[in-house]
Amino acid sequence: METTAASNPIHPLMAAAAVSLTLVSLVGAAAIAGLLPNSHGAAVSSSTVDRTSSGSAPLAQQSAPAPVVREIVRYKTVVHHEYPRRHETAYDKDRAQLAQADQPRDYRQAPAYQQPAPVAQNSPLGIGIGALVGGLIGSHVGGGNGRTLAAIAGAVGGGYAGNEIAKRNQFAGQQ
Repeated sequence: METTAASNPIHPLMAAAAVSLTLVSLVGAAAIAGLLPNSHGAAVSSSTVDRTSSGSAPLAQQSAPAPVVREIVRYKTVVHHEYPRRHETAYDKDRAQLAQADQPRDYRQAPAYQQPAPVAQNSPLGIGIGALVGGLIGSHVGGGNGRTLAAIAGAVGGGYAGNEIAKRNQFAGQQ
């Protein structure tokens, strides 16, 4: 009796997913351990590695590395510039009033601004109904693969036409 072993090769996408998952896991572990530059993990010093690898001191007696204390600047120098101000006098007020009185007044009515024309929105209902009708009409044209292509083209064209008709109907309802 002959038995043939069915070869079950791994799909290329599954292989790529496995490789990328492994790579991301390794990079994450390196970032946590502080082996990557600019990572927020605690960097391991060589003295800590020597103490832990020798195994001569029990774990309870090993001292943790001293935390790094960073100095925070709390005060900034702020300079306020003060300029002498000119005080307004009664003479200046009289001059301003005279200047306003000399100017001719304009009593024309302000121009009325029109509201911008509303923009028609795309209509999902119009697209759907147009695509359905276009696809049905296109499926009656040709035969074989040509019929499939005609149905797809009819659906695309019908969706566009249905959307345009729905946009026109939006404008008609607003006027």
